[in-house]
Amino acid sequence: MTRTVHKVVYKPDSQSTDEYIAIINPTEYKKWKEGDTTIPISDVVDSFQIFHTGQGSQGILGKVSNQQLDNVFGTHNDVEAMTIVLQNGREQAGEGITGGNSAATNLSRGSAAIDTRGRA
Repeated sequence: MTRTVHKVVYKPDSQSTDEYIAIINPTEYKKWKEGDTTIPISDVVDSFQIFHTGQGSQGILGKVSNQQLDNVFGTHNDVEAMTIVLQNGREQAGEGITGGNSAATNLSRGSAAIDTRGRA
């Protein structure tokens, strides 16, 4: 079974591949985005962790440093930076977490196919 992950992707420059990503609760985010000020930001986000990728939203996600937060958002306060991401980013949903019976347990061992050809 695959769980869908909802995220907000903020791209400070349209020409850059740098993207800043926050994992969100989609129902609370929609209410918050529509102006419901009674919803605390801690209910909107999964955590106050902002992720960064220089390869677009499909790349490897890394933790944002305080220096990156200062350079991009003008602050390294996680609540202020998260608010900027949530206000100016776009929501995306995608396949994220797989559970249950995964197809392969150790991909470094090669495929699970059986080779019936003889070896000399």
